[in-house]
Amino acid sequence: MPSNRDILGELRVEPGSPPRLRQRDPGARFGAADKPSGHERLERLVQRLGVLHNRLAAEATRALLLVLQGMDASGKDGTIRHVLTGVNPQGCRVVSFGEPTSSELAHDYLWRVHAACPARGEVAIFNRSHYEDVVAVRVRDLEPESIWRRRYGQIRSFERLLVEEGTTVVKVFLHVSEAVQGRRLQERLDDPEKRWKFRASDLEDRRRLAEYTTAYEDALRETSTEWAPWYVVPADHKWVRNLAVGAILVENLERLDPRLPAPDPRLDGLEVSS
Repeated sequence: MPSNRDILGELRVEPGSPPRLRQRDPGARFGAADKPSGHERLERLVQRLGVLHNRLAAEATRALLLVLQGMDASGKDGTIRHVLTGVNPQGCRVVSFGEPTSSELAHDYLWRVHAACPARGEVAIFNRSHYEDVVAVRVRDLEPESIWRRRYGQIRSFERLLVEEGTTVVKVFLHVSEAVQGRRLQERLDDPEKRWKFRASDLEDRRRLAEYTTAYEDALRETSTEWAPWYVVPADHKWVRNLAVGAILVENLERLDPRLPAPDPRLDGLEVSS
């Protein structure tokens, strides 16, 4: 199987280039031989992620923000549950952005987003994000084109601010096929333990998949930058999806190379009495 760095190169949307979502295979496996070997590799990645996150928290000078976007049933919740399982919850936050409240609507659309960004030493995961304001807003015709189109530039500037102030921004689009999405949505309807996730609006969004795909094509092309690139992760196979996101996170944290603070020299030679 390719290295973490090779996976990143394959999944990355180069700045200014089209993401070509319709040409990418949502069922790709990166040459992985089988599911068990993929699970073994993910386990090693999760362990490494825990070590790197611990160092990031101890260093307390930089942060990491994971932005997860994707169609309904692409696996955002499952990704968080399986990939971040080894991360200390004290230094990790998951934020889900639903429809804005009346208080949030009284401010600019990035107001609530900026307030939820990670503090130094933290990892934050956005389960949906400010990209709903250029995708869902566009498809559902909630704002005119003159509004949502100018937001591309605003988002590029916002993310550059975060990066320059010490936050690594990792953006992942979970790419699921129409057939697999349909099967997963049906499973939600059929399973009483999952039915709570299903909304009537999911059916309307599914009927507009082509419009959502076009909106995401434009959003990814306009906002994949050198400082905050997008990665398109195949999401038909859950274990491949988790493996890819784990590799992306570990590689980005390895590049940060967080360091533990130097211990207090007064501790040398001390022993804890029994």
